[in-house]
Amino acid sequence: MKVLVSGGTGLVGRYVVEELLAAGYQVIVGGRRAPPPRLFSRPVEFAALSLDPDKDQIDAFDDAYFFVHAALSHVPGKYRGGEGDDPKTFHRLNLDGTVRLFEAAKRAGTRRCIFLSSRAAYGEHPGGTELAETMLAKPETLYGQVKLDAERALAHLAAPGFAGVSLRATGVYGDLSPNKWDGLIADYLAGQPVVARMGTEVHGRDLGRAVRLMLETESTRISGEVFNVSDIAIDTHDILSAIRRETSCRHAPPAPADRAALNPMSTAKIRALGWMPGGTSLFEETMQRLAAVLPTSRRHRSTQA
Repeated sequence: MKVLVSGGTGLVGRYVVEELLAAGYQVIVGGRRAPPPRLFSRPVEFAALSLDPDKDQIDAFDDAYFFVHAALSHVPGKYRGGEGDDPKTFHRLNLDGTVRLFEAAKRAGTRRCIFLSSRAAYGEHPGGTELAETMLAKPETLYGQVKLDAERALAHLAAPGFAGVSLRATGVYGDLSPNKWDGLIADYLAGQPVVARMGTEVHGRDLGRAVRLMLETESTRISGEVFNVSDIAIDTHDILSAIRRETSCRHAPPAPADRAALNPMSTAKIRALGWMPGGTSLFEETMQRLAAVLPTSRRHRSTQA
């Protein structure tokens, strides 16, 4: 069966595409331009797709049995604050445009729609509060509000024959290149100051498996629902300590961040469907792979006194 994945060439979308390809799905990558040759491990198709709400793009869904919406228009490198100095356009593309794609998918006869939402939909809560799907969401950022409103729109569209489900993902890490931690690792190896920061993360492959689970679970168990997708709590100390072990870098990593202020995400709901993330062992394996592909020149400079 074919799956249309919007934003499939992005830092997060690529993990989803690769997991679906590994599972035997035929993938159509939707976006403004076709992916570069050999970006993916297996061949993919391409469909022109835009977040412009003024376009009727129902033709893009002609061959798509499923739709995974991972696209987001934002200032490079930013999700929260991704509107930059143009919140009106950010809202128009990422909410109005997203809802139009949901509607087009439903009209085209697409059977399921999986929306990649964000923990930002929860907003700020006192340190130590566990974030669960049943709690009141109160986002304080435009990014979080747009994600929450899109979740609600998809749930409203859900009906027999069109299952809609939202995955509230935490930070997504992994070993594909370019990598979200490239800049952090480069600064550390160069001896630049690094801020201690704590967060929750999930490996991109585990997010891809969560998407796949939503495609393969009985629709009555998931349609109209929201699921948290999170795994481990790590900070810059954890990340750079792992790099130090692999590179023998002479620079000390930053001190551990304060874990008391962290808001973990409950994943009991999606685990009940059989999802099981890789945990600390997958994190350690990933850091070994990231360190192994660092340029030799960068490794050498980091070990010089």
